[in-house]
Amino acid sequence: MLDESRSNFSRLRERAGISVEALAPLVGYSPATVYRWERGESLPRQAALTVLEDLVRGRGGPELKEPAFRFIDLFAGIGGIRRGFEPFGGKCVFTSEWDRWAQTTYSANFPHDDHEITGDITKVKAEDIPEHDLLLAGFPCQPFSIAGVSKKNALGRAHGFADETQGTLFFDVARIIAEHRPKAFLLENVKNLVNHDRGHTFKVIMARLRDLGYHVPTPRVINAKGYVPQHRERILIAGFREECDFTFDDLDVPSPLNGPRLSSILHPEDGTETPERPFTGPDGRVSQKYVLTDHLWRYLQDYAAKHRAAGNGFGFGLVGPGDVARTLSARYYKDGSEILIDRGPENNPRRLTPRECARLMGFDRSGSPQFVIPVSDTQAYKQFGNSVAVPVIEAVARHMAPWITTKASLDVASEQERPQLFA
Repeated sequence: MLDESRSNFSRLRERAGISVEALAPLVGYSPATVYRWERGESLPRQAALTVLEDLVRGRGGPELKEPAFRFIDLFAGIGGIRRGFEPFGGKCVFTSEWDRWAQTTYSANFPHDDHEITGDITKVKAEDIPEHDLLLAGFPCQPFSIAGVSKKNALGRAHGFADETQGTLFFDVARIIAEHRPKAFLLENVKNLVNHDRGHTFKVIMARLRDLGYHVPTPRVINAKGYVPQHRERILIAGFREECDFTFDDLDVPSPLNGPRLSSILHPEDGTETPERPFTGPDGRVSQKYVLTDHLWRYLQDYAAKHRAAGNGFGFGLVGPGDVARTLSARYYKDGSEILIDRGPENNPRRLTPRECARLMGFDRSGSPQFVIPVSDTQAYKQFGNSVAVPVIEAVARHMAPWITTKASLDVASEQERPQLFA
């Protein structure tokens, strides 16, 4: 009977052209519950089937037309910030991302959007952007990151607000906020934003946001290490149009000391996982193409030895299933040096596969469909390295939900109901 219900539920959902994440708030259940219906693990509620039937027939009711909140996704990348907010009933009404390969991945994972992805936000008039309750923006971090500043200093190029191609994109965020006056916003960037240019950059950003008339509580730096097996610190800046008692101080973040380990995201390579080409072969073992060549492995070892002798900390990061990885960066495609998987003393280490990167960043969760990776390995590494740790954003979204939702009946799932990290 479960199989028959699953077939009916899946067929109706596909005909309705709606994703599980978008359907969940409409029927008043968590995405995890709806995924159980999708997989046939439990019977779907009749009310949910009725909603799908109404969508297929084009009827719908008022509750189907009014999301809990509407948001825009700026500098969207592959949709990491969006994935954190959609489970709470949000509807994305505008997306901006200039990189064509990121657009490809974004479109593959949000195929039912009723809007096209806009490219260069600097060429978009603020008044042409739809009205929205929430603005989300992971504005480019390279001008402010430690690696980005070091590289640009070495090249004699400007960084921060002096970087005309990226640093000033914050002001595009500000002009859109000024035009639309959304109920709230959430901005994400690297931890080093606070210290860039001896704190001047951060002061300018905070002053500008507050000059717009927004209540901007003290931002918070969150390490994703409590959620995923990766050291990844990012700053979150929230703002609210109305004065409120929101604070990041009472956001309960799991201790980085007790977070998951790499074993939770690595391919088991023991035949228990369904093979996925090109990442794994028919036997489930990781493809040989991810193993470092003798030449590259020797180069990385010599490079690390040279810097150790000079008293520097540069070198590769060799890790195993019981470890936590360094920060995955957009340059991972070059040599994978920051996260190399130890394969024993007799074997060269290997890079993570893009599928493992999806798990490491929280895009793949237990009980959820796999994140679609339609691009080359090089592009996938860049995209995941530039993205956010989705579980962190989801935790922030849950914390912000009472101040941004417009539907009193919104059922926000508990931590126990939500899909957990891939295992």
